[in-house]
Formats: sequence, structure tokens, C-alpha cells
Amino acid sequence: DKKGYVNQREVEVDTPSFSTALRASLRQDPDVILVGEMRDMETIGTALHAAETGHMVFSTLHTLDAVETINRIIAVFPPPEQKQIRLQLAAVLRAVVSQRLVRRSDGEGRVPAVEVMINTAYIRECILVPEKTRAVRDAISAGTSQYGMQTFDQSLWDLFQAGLVGYETALENASNADDFKLRMQGISSTSDMSKNSMQAAGFGK
Repeated sequence: DKKGYVNQREVEVDTPSFSTALRASLRQDPDVILVGEMRDMETIGTALHAAETGHMVFSTLHTLDAVETINRIIAVFPPPEQKQIRLQLAAVLRAVVSQRLVRRSDGEGRVPAVEVMINTAYIRECILVPEKTRAVRDAISAGTSQYGMQTFDQSLWDLFQAGLVGYETALENASNADDFKLRMQGISSTSDMSKNSMQAAGFGK
């Protein structure tokens, strides 16, 4: 529609590294920056800086779920810098979407199970406080109705209920197989109890 253009750089062809290309892109006043993969401290630091300066930044990271994504970003940096990185990440992060491709029950390929985390006020607090980061998964579960968030296990349950994946496949890919079994039996799991208590306390907000 001639309302925009895409400028692409290939590592080792147009630029020596992700971080070099990312720094150069900031001088060209982009509206959106897509970093193929955040592989090292310099690239992650530059991506955080780009987001702080008002750019919309998308990137990928090889992690299992939202909690591991947060921890991986922070752990890349030396311990003395991690408090500042938590502050930056809590301020600029908007969402984390994680995906696992699981076998369809009809054998016709795979279907994505998707975890969605939105950076709410409570999740920002969880990012800022190391001892609370593990509570992010329960906050995602509690924020389903209000924010459209969902954990992997909630996504797998929906796929199983819809007949798209089999029980064994769902169980193999569940983050907490024991809780998934309890849910199958109609018994409240520890995750369900945490979700209910967090919803009652308003922690999805």
C-alpha cells in the first residue's frame, strides 16, 4: 500500500552481528524493529534500549515458557546489573507469547499450544522482585478472563477438550503433568487453587 517499507539486514552478509545491526537501525528512525533472535547480552541490552526509546521491538528467544523467558533475559547479565535489567524489562515488556507444536489426534501434522502473558501491574511486580518471578505462571492462569492470558496447560486442555490432541499427547507436553491429571479427574489442582486465590485477591490486574 506504499505506506511503509521494510529494511532487512542479514548477519554475516550486511552486518557482522545482531547487536551491530540493531545499533545501526536505531539511527534510521524505525517504527518497528524485529530482532530475529536475542542471542547475547549486547543484543538483549540494545533491544531493551530500543524499547525504552519508544520503538516497538519484536524478538524471539529459545525458552520453554514466559517464566523461563524472563529469567533467561535477566540471567544473561552479570549479577551486579540484574536489578537494573529487571527495572528496564518490567517497564518496557508488553507481552510474551510462547508456542509448542504438538501432534494432532488425527495424525494430520501438528497444532500449536500457546502460552500468552500480558505484562499487568502484578506481573511487573513479579519481574521486579526475584522471589516473586515464579508466581508469574499463576498470574497468567488468573488473568484468563480479564486479559485473555493463558498458560500452556490451559491451552492444552482446550485443545484436548476440542478433540484436536489426545490425552497422552497433552500430558506429555503439559508443564505440570500431575495437575493436568487431576483436572482430567475433576479434582482441583494446586494450580487451580492458586488461580482462584489470586483472582479473589485481584492479582490478575
